[in-house]
Amino acid sequence: MAMSRLLNYKHLRYFWMVARCGSIAAASAKLHLTPHAISGQLTQFEHSLGVTLFQRQGRQRTLTDAGRCLLDFADRIFALGDQALAAVRDSGLHARMRIAIGVADSLPKSIAAGLLRTMLRMDPPVRLSCTEGRLPQLIGELGMHRLNAVLADRPMPPGMSVRAFSHLLGRSPLKVFAAPALLERLPRAFPTLIDEAPFLMPGDDVAYRPALQQWLDEHDLHPHVVAECDDMALLKALGQSGEGLFVAPGAIAAQIERQYGVVALGELDEVTQDIYLISTERLLKHPAMREISRAAGTLLAHDL
Repeated sequence: MAMSRLLNYKHLRYFWMVARCGSIAAASAKLHLTPHAISGQLTQFEHSLGVTLFQRQGRQRTLTDAGRCLLDFADRIFALGDQALAAVRDSGLHARMRIAIGVADSLPKSIAAGLLRTMLRMDPPVRLSCTEGRLPQLIGELGMHRLNAVLADRPMPPGMSVRAFSHLLGRSPLKVFAAPALLERLPRAFPTLIDEAPFLMPGDDVAYRPALQQWLDEHDLHPHVVAECDDMALLKALGQSGEGLFVAPGAIAAQIERQYGVVALGELDEVTQDIYLISTERLLKHPAMREISRAAGTLLAHDL
């Protein structure tokens, strides 16, 4: 039978949902259709295209080479469709471009706010939607085109079935901070004062934790770890009350000193807070994404 000359976009969406969800059962729950109905539609779609899009592996379906090729186009087609729908809904003299950004919970909020603030000053104006969460969850939302991009402290984890690209926006060396009352009890100079001092260690979910531990080991410094926190705002609050030394990006050192009443003691040149923008764009062309990239250079060049 001759291949259809027209692409059935309803079938394409069913295919896209199954590919992104990993199974017909998961896709049927999102589409509010029965698995039998979706399976039949996929069979018709493959027949009309003249290719096999999936291979069965137990209850899961894996993409064939043709399926992977089509998924790449489907990602872009439905992303453009979402953008077109948003543009039509917001059309008018005072239209605001809708931008949805995910922020990894391990990225300091001061840095995220500094980057996002510039988007709110764009002309024409934008309407910003922010979602905070763990990075794998946010990447999944990006793959479903519910987010335009994700701000994170690390690149996209390997093995994720999402077509996205990690753009390094910049790096900021870490600094060590202490409350004045704690500093009075630490007579030695930096960095030796870290040895055996109470220390607030970033949790395992913080990207620079391994590099920080390596730096301490290389300098033969063995602080007394009194707490480990993935939540950096909580860690700073504990540091404010003098519970221990803590580290934070030097780019926001001035703001941390003002906000928490602490003192920056010194810099760890080899340990950095990295900032990534994870996007479906290989090259940043979206005006809002380019604005974030520009703002990162300014933010990291000057203390806030």
